[in-house]
Amino acid sequence: MLLDFFFTLKDAKIPVSIKEFLVLLEALQKQIISNSLDDFYFLARTTLVKDEAHYDKFDKAFGQYFHGIDAMFEKLSDIPLDWLVKRMQRELSPEQKAQLEKFGYNKLMDRLKELMQEQKERHEGGSKWIGTGGTSPFGNGGQNPEGIRIGGEGGNRTAVKVWEERAYRDYDSERELGTRNIKIALRRLRRFAREGAQEELALDDTIRATANNAGWLDLKMQAERKNKVKVLMLMDVGGTMDDHIARAEELFSAAKTEFKNMEFFYFHNCVYETLWKNNRRRHAERFSSWDVIRKYPPDTKLIFIGDATMSPYEILQPGGSVEYNNEEAGAVWLQRFTSTFPKFVWLNPEPEGLWQYRQSISVIRQLMSNRMYPVTIEGLEKAMGVLSK
Repeated sequence: MLLDFFFTLKDAKIPVSIKEFLVLLEALQKQIISNSLDDFYFLARTTLVKDEAHYDKFDKAFGQYFHGIDAMFEKLSDIPLDWLVKRMQRELSPEQKAQLEKFGYNKLMDRLKELMQEQKERHEGGSKWIGTGGTSPFGNGGQNPEGIRIGGEGGNRTAVKVWEERAYRDYDSERELGTRNIKIALRRLRRFAREGAQEELALDDTIRATANNAGWLDLKMQAERKNKVKVLMLMDVGGTMDDHIARAEELFSAAKTEFKNMEFFYFHNCVYETLWKNNRRRHAERFSSWDVIRKYPPDTKLIFIGDATMSPYEILQPGGSVEYNNEEAGAVWLQRFTSTFPKFVWLNPEPEGLWQYRQSISVIRQLMSNRMYPVTIEGLEKAMGVLSK
């Protein structure tokens, strides 16, 4: 069984060796872990994967191979479904939801500071304290039209700020595209020119010159034909973009193939004063947005990729970021980028039919001068047409 697992990892292009596989078997023989699939996962990843860059590929291969396989592991007792549901989470009626109060960003922050000083114990299912369930705007697992999520996982996506440490992963630029049409749509932006040393044979000119020279060979050379378009790609990552990872990776992979002069950076939800290139080191290695704006020439094509789904405070309010207190509103930075690079578009992987229900999308579209396009073949062709004018 595990031999097939070894070959599954090899097929996933993970550089595992026989020696590492034997170490895994030896560890299992000595029973250093319990009969748990989770324990086996961490043991296998520790012994077989040498570089954290392959963790994502390992996770996919592991899930694919062990899907539905539990015979070799201890079968746990059945847990009633209602135990898995958050204890105090409630489904409110539309009338009850309408009665919940929206405090506004500043009042929310002031009220949170008061509660952190007053509250001394854990709380569940209320409308006032920081806790789980209920209708309080502070905590997680409850119902409120506008609050601050502290821990837990997002459900209704109405939080204006999120208090937790987030781990994002880089988009895989080597992902094979599901359709070649995306590449074809992006090619509309390419602009070729011949510059530099004349090192390439100009076949047509050589034939013409040789014929004019009574058959004596007259070689003609030319500079290599290269795509001169410069592209700056800014990509939203994490949060609601987790629903669109596959499509974002397809775009990223196609763009890296088609545009040789391309630079990219990541942001979360909205652009602020810093960007980053590696999500694992995003807290330690950040790039000033001012430096990015000043580094690239004005004829650079600027492409935003993001679902533009967030609280409007994140765009319009200083301190509105869900991760920290930004000094200037995201709208200010968006205007700086679009003013510096007049050729810009925003590509949105969220289905276009849902745009009318997202207030933040309307705000972003206005800031982008309505240059927001869906990630469809038609949408990409329109976007590339705007950039190539």
